[in-house]
Amino acid sequence: QVQLVESGGGLVQAGGSLRLSCEASGRPFSSYAMGWFRQAPGKEREFVASIRWSGGSTYYADSVKGRFTISRHRIKNMIYLQMNSLNSEDTAVYYCAAQTIGASEYNKWGQGTQVTVSS
Repeated sequence: QVQLVESGGGLVQAGGSLRLSCEASGRPFSSYAMGWFRQAPGKEREFVASIRWSGGSTYYADSVKGRFTISRHRIKNMIYLQMNSLNSEDTAVYYCAAQTIGASEYNKWGQGTQVTVSS
């Protein structure tokens, strides 16, 4: 069973940076894509960024383009989210997700890590 574990969340001042990490563990890991989603209080969960596991193509929500960078380490089975120029609207619980081979949507989720941006 694949498990995803996020780390790196915390409290940061507006304009600051944080780097989130997500490690996939369990049986040999193979996914079509991995991504980051976030959910702010009182709001629905929203897409942040994703990366194709094989080719490395990346995709971003318009709200984070130019500020966030998603990357992967295939040997370590990890993905990262470098977040720069953070603002209060980035405050949310950030979730790592994987779309395993054959799945039509993201079907593995981490427990989430809190990111709080103070103004």
